[in-house]
Amino acid sequence: MTTRPTHPTEEAPAMPRLTDALIEPLEALLCDADGNLFPSEEPAFVASAEVTNRFLAAHGVDLRFTAEELRLATTGKTFRTTAAELAAAAGVPVTDLDSWVAQEKTAVTAHLGRVLRPDAEVTAALTAFDAHLTLTAVSSSALTRLAACFTATGLDELVPPADRYSAEDSLPTPTSKPDPAVYLYACADLGIEPAQGLAVEDSVPGALSAVRAGCPTVGNLCFVARAERAEREAQLRAAGVLAVVSSWTELTELVLPVLERRPASRSSLVRTGGLR
Repeated sequence: MTTRPTHPTEEAPAMPRLTDALIEPLEALLCDADGNLFPSEEPAFVASAEVTNRFLAAHGVDLRFTAEELRLATTGKTFRTTAAELAAAAGVPVTDLDSWVAQEKTAVTAHLGRVLRPDAEVTAALTAFDAHLTLTAVSSSALTRLAACFTATGLDELVPPADRYSAEDSLPTPTSKPDPAVYLYACADLGIEPAQGLAVEDSVPGALSAVRAGCPTVGNLCFVARAERAEREAQLRAAGVLAVVSSWTELTELVLPVLERRPASRSSLVRTGGLR
């Protein structure tokens, strides 16, 4: 399993505002996937940039992106949203978007399946939470991409396919974050109120999606580049998150003590079912 270097001199995040009263009623942990459960955003944009640039060239748009430029400009958005926005900004009609979405999905999924590895800290945190909450993924990414990532990182048993929600594939109409649709959909399928699902997000669009849905939300800087952390923390707080943590270990230290004090006889979550 991979481990990340620690930064002893890094300033600790401000004291959290996620209170015991908000934690105690929780029934589910609603985890964004990319950049939160695994460091998939940087490698994903390597593959995505190639497809994006081919899409732009095919539609006569004189604009090209490096992987890093695309990441900084579009983190938290689906390729479908990004491509449509780029074409609209250039005044170019697009009639074959589904074909390009499929190409990007195939390229990124294959690349992530090759490069991602298990992370000991994430696995330990999810295992601890699994004793108290239903674990889910609530993502803008396609389900096939999520499948490759969860398998590569060894998280299939903790968050199986039935507990993954995709803004691209699960919704009747693909709707990317920051729209709250995918969080509302996940909560409805789980049979919970949004206030009973703790969302964990690394991106601003993702945090806005969860907050707008009414979910108590924590910002997670675990896989955010160190140089970008101060700015990202400020942006996440402005988006309405209740706390910002720098690691999954920090999140467990914040939330688990409250969950462990709950009665052992607490009823388990029951799905409404039939939504997907």
